[in-house]
Amino acid sequence: MHQPPSLDYKKPLDINLSVPRKVPVVIVGAGLVGLTLALDLARRGVPSVVLETRQVLTEGSRAIVFAQRSLEILQRLGLGERLAEKGVNWSLSRIYHRERESFSFDFKTEPYFGCPAFLNIQQTYIEQWLIEDCLASGWVDLRCLNTVTSLESNSVGASVMVSCPDGSYRLDCDWLIACDGARSFVRNTLNLPLFGRHFHDHFLIVDVEMKPDFPAERRFWFDPPFHPGHSVLLHKQPDNLWRVDFQLGAEADPAFEKQPARVTERLKAMLDPKITFRIDWISIYTFRCRRLENFVHSRVVFAGDSAHEVSPFGGRGGNGGIQDADNLAWKLCAVVKHGASPKLLQSYDEERVYAADENIINSTRSAQFITPPNHAIETLRQASLVLSETTAMGRTFVNSGRLSRPARLSGVGQFLPDTSVKGRVKPGDVALDAPVKNGDENSWLLHFIGRKGFTLLCYRLSSNYDGGVNHIEDINSPYPLEIITVVSATVEQPTVASIDITLVDHCGLVAKRYDLACGSVVLFRPDQHVLDVFSSFNRDDIEKTLAHSMPIATYAERKI
Repeated sequence: MHQPPSLDYKKPLDINLSVPRKVPVVIVGAGLVGLTLALDLARRGVPSVVLETRQVLTEGSRAIVFAQRSLEILQRLGLGERLAEKGVNWSLSRIYHRERESFSFDFKTEPYFGCPAFLNIQQTYIEQWLIEDCLASGWVDLRCLNTVTSLESNSVGASVMVSCPDGSYRLDCDWLIACDGARSFVRNTLNLPLFGRHFHDHFLIVDVEMKPDFPAERRFWFDPPFHPGHSVLLHKQPDNLWRVDFQLGAEADPAFEKQPARVTERLKAMLDPKITFRIDWISIYTFRCRRLENFVHSRVVFAGDSAHEVSPFGGRGGNGGIQDADNLAWKLCAVVKHGASPKLLQSYDEERVYAADENIINSTRSAQFITPPNHAIETLRQASLVLSETTAMGRTFVNSGRLSRPARLSGVGQFLPDTSVKGRVKPGDVALDAPVKNGDENSWLLHFIGRKGFTLLCYRLSSNYDGGVNHIEDINSPYPLEIITVVSATVEQPTVASIDITLVDHCGLVAKRYDLACGSVVLFRPDQHVLDVFSSFNRDDIEKTLAHSMPIATYAERKI
């Protein structure tokens, strides 16, 4: 078993201060989401203080399924090579009904993306790497055994009282970010309710160390002979560990079901007698699908499980939290460093509430199929499972967990509905990756999107086409803007002083996936979302789009 990360306690400097210090950002909670946010801010040069009650972080595997979008975010933050080396890459899911396989499907619908469709890895590994990189950055003050005991907030900032082994202190901040989980102290202190549903079925999670001859696939059983009347999920993890989820039902006794002898009995019923195994970790859970009405409350912002909870089916909890951090970090940076109006954070609220609702809807539907709430739905489920063995239509009704995908945000938050964009990728979509060449080096498009801030991609098909890019340095952007040109493999690379980098679309997939013609321009946000697509370079249109996405603080806001 990978040992959970352990933090070193140090006496906070604030203990000795007679006047409370004010910092730009305080993050409550050093879990997956809080650490991702802290590192993203650090990569953008924004300091933060992270307050964590625990000294030893996550035990057991917890979240293990990380979707392509989360992997792309973690790649941008510098974790890509470690994830690829340690994680278990998979894309195939098999569905079983009783003793037979009903069908299978592959989530990897097309090749040539830099990150896999899904990667299984214990949450503890990612948290360990995030901690290491946060500390190495010099921008993150990570404090374990520092517990927030009270807080105050208003329109200009927030303050927290913190208890630690050396005493108590007050810390003021411009922004307080609550990443303190489903039992959020910050949320409870502000008396903010969560709206949604509580499902009462119990589920048993077991991390099992064994070496079976199973491929790296997702396997889901409905009503198997070894666990009749319920469902079972099997996933492979690194270190010869396997995650097994047993549905137990609403009437199960958690204390009894957690006993190692009882768990061993269930595993022996499931596995071939020749397979030897060791139980590594046991947990029992119920789940909820619910969220806060709003994620932004003046200068207090909620992210991850403190803002929304979903069922574990589909891996939408941890993945959704990472995407919260991705959306929030650049906007905090824009306000703290680049003069943006605090109103920019309203788009975080709108976009991530929309995404949370999408996750909750999908998770609720999965939960209702896996744990039918009444006889009518149970009958429908049984019919779907029978039909799925022989018909494609029946398979569309089977829901063992709709796996995490990024929300398409057209018409939400900063993204205006743009019916003029006819291609596959539209404003509000996450950027699609594609292979490119940077000089003689093979690389991926996403490695160059959002590196410094906004990114303007200009596409050329001929070496004598200028398309206005020679005047691109005239663009007025309040936030860092990087210019890249993408050319086809047959084009001689242009020399334009105002272009930061030129990439070669040697497979033609950049043009295909973005439906680009000669002179097309794509504007990306710092979080690698498509802000707009232009048929040709037009400085006024680009500046208008940039201004809409990053409103400048008024004089009164700057004086705060």
